Amino acid sequence: MWNVFEQPWTLLAAAVFVLLVALMFRSIFPEKRHRWQLALPIFIALVAFGLDFFIQTDAEKIKTVLHKGVKAVEEENSDAIDPIISDNYHDSYHNTKGGLVTHFKAILVEPLVKKNIARIVQMEISPPKATVVITVRIIFDKQSFVYQSFKPLMLTKVKLDLQKEPDNRWLITRAEILEIDLRPAKWQDITRANW
Repeated sequence: MWNVFEQPWTLLAAAVFVLLVALMFRSIFPEKRHRWQLALPIFIALVAFGLDFFIQTDAEKIKTVLHKGVKAVEEENSDAIDPIISDNYHDSYHNTKGGLVTHFKAILVEPLVKKNIARIVQMEISPPKATVVITVRIIFDKQSFVYQSFKPLMLTKVKLDLQKEPDNRWLITRAEILEIDLRPAKWQDITRANW
């Protein structure tokens, strides 16, 4: 379920409603007009933007983790992957966080990826757990061995499990490849391709 403060629109709608009520009240009772009546909707709107700016929801934190992961792969930066992976990470191919990071260090050799374009397909958050399905269109660098030997781009679909840590950070506990180029796939399919 999305948090009420996911976007400031809820409070902005309340500000518009309060403004309309204040305008009606001021037109019906002109003798009871006060400047604060018009300032109240402005205050509510400012609170909405303040909450949106200063309070990061679980969904926003998860999106930040996903963005960091996608960017790390795009920049071939295996060191940036380590901080977003939980110490108790495991998947169908990697038994540990160390196994995943070692795998990424082996395949993230420059040049590989020119650009990653990610899109969240599904997000289910039930703190302290979350599941996210994303698609990533990987555009390979023209100098990469994948571009030269296989293909210029690839569409992947990945399911990620995340866990909220005691310090309120979200970390990835599991990542499973669901599809490659719209065909069912798994980690073993990538390792068999030797890249």
